[in-house]
This record gives sequence, structure tokens and C-alpha cells, in this order.
Amino acid sequence: MAVKHFKTADFAQAVGNESLVMVDFWADWCGPCKMLSPVIEEIAERYEGRVLVGKVNVDEEPELARQFGVMQIPTVVFLKDGREVARKVGAMPAGVFTGVLDQYL
Repeated sequence: MAVKHFKTADFAQAVGNESLVMVDFWADWCGPCKMLSPVIEEIAERYEGRVLVGKVNVDEEPELARQFGVMQIPTVVFLKDGREVARKVGAMPAGVFTGVLDQYL
């Protein structure tokens, strides 16, 4: 399964069924977000079946961005059993994100 593009209406149900979720908050106009996108795609493939990896376009889903207090993008939020356990702000190497995932798997 590729990266899931979350909408506000289906977010709670989608993440509620997963034990570990990684959510990338981004926007089309954000340069660092575009740099991070291939990293997110690669992580989604590597962790397929173990982690739900998704993206939220903050311009299209501002309510989700508000709900998570996203003030800068890209922001990647990690949820374990529906609760936030970690957050990374900015474009970072894949190892930063996979380190968090491996900690909670």
C-alpha cells in the first residue's frame, strides 16, 4: 500500500485501526515538503504492513493541522495506538523517521 492521503472526515477511523501511524503534514507550495516527499514514499514501502504512512495537505485539511497544532511544515507526527508519541519538524534524512518507527514497533 502506498502513502495514504488523509482527509479530515476519515482520519480518526483510518488511524484508529492501526497501532503505529506516521503522518506527514505538508503543502504544495512548500519546498522542504517536496524534498521530503520521496523519503516518505520510501518509508511507506519499507514499512508496508507494519506502519500506516500518510500525508495531510494542510491547505486542503486545515482542521487536521489545527487539531495537531501544526505551526510549521513539513511536520511529521507519529501516533502509537491513536496517541501522539513523537514529532519531527523540517526535512530530515530517512534515518530520523525510521529511528522513531523502529523504537515503537
